[in-house]
Amino acid sequence: MCRQLGWLGREVTVSSLMLDPPHSLRVQSYAPRRQKHGMINADGWGVGFFDGVTPRRWRSTAPLWADSSFESVAPALRTRCMVASVRSASAGMPIELGATAPFTDGQWLLAHNGTVDRTVLPRCVSAEPVCDSTILAAVLFERGLDALGETVAAVGAADRNARLNILAADGSRLLATTWGDTLSILRRDDGVVVASEPYDDDPRWEDVPDRHLVQVTADGVTLTALHSAKGS
Repeated sequence: MCRQLGWLGREVTVSSLMLDPPHSLRVQSYAPRRQKHGMINADGWGVGFFDGVTPRRWRSTAPLWADSSFESVAPALRTRCMVASVRSASAGMPIELGATAPFTDGQWLLAHNGTVDRTVLPRCVSAEPVCDSTILAAVLFERGLDALGETVAAVGAADRNARLNILAADGSRLLATTWGDTLSILRRDDGVVVASEPYDDDPRWEDVPDRHLVQVTADGVTLTALHSAKGS
């Protein structure tokens, strides 16, 4: 459905994470190596990064590989925390800026890789009825990202076909879930990358088991198993 990437660590360029690696998000937009659902991610892209404590976003409905303007500016953008994604829209979902991650509540940046039946999601007054991901993001923001694991498990119990890989950041933390799709972690000397799939062949990449919550802070990486309300 999508490919995602998050960073927490020392200041680096956006280009070094999104565009420069041999299997970067740009390459994954047309040739993902581990994507389980869909073969191409041409329905838009987005990146969110923190300028101090303020999240900034750059989003587009065009394919990432075709955006020469972003390619020229990305080497000049520097950040210690980032969330980025390339999108493959689910059937019936619109291709428009409002449906393009990362989403924000002014504090958090959040992206969703997957799909969910909108009828199982609780009503949320702040949700824009654009697509399943925007409604899910609004629910997660409303309930609080400290409860990310519990909310994902509850939604997964309500929709057994849901795929709920979430990636979120608030400038000092990265949170991610695996629920139906791939996720890997790279612990570098200067920080941690969390990504839908490795952007190179570094042997330090670690695959995260399905149905887990990942938390990255300055103190390190923790993984916690997730269980649905019905114990599945």
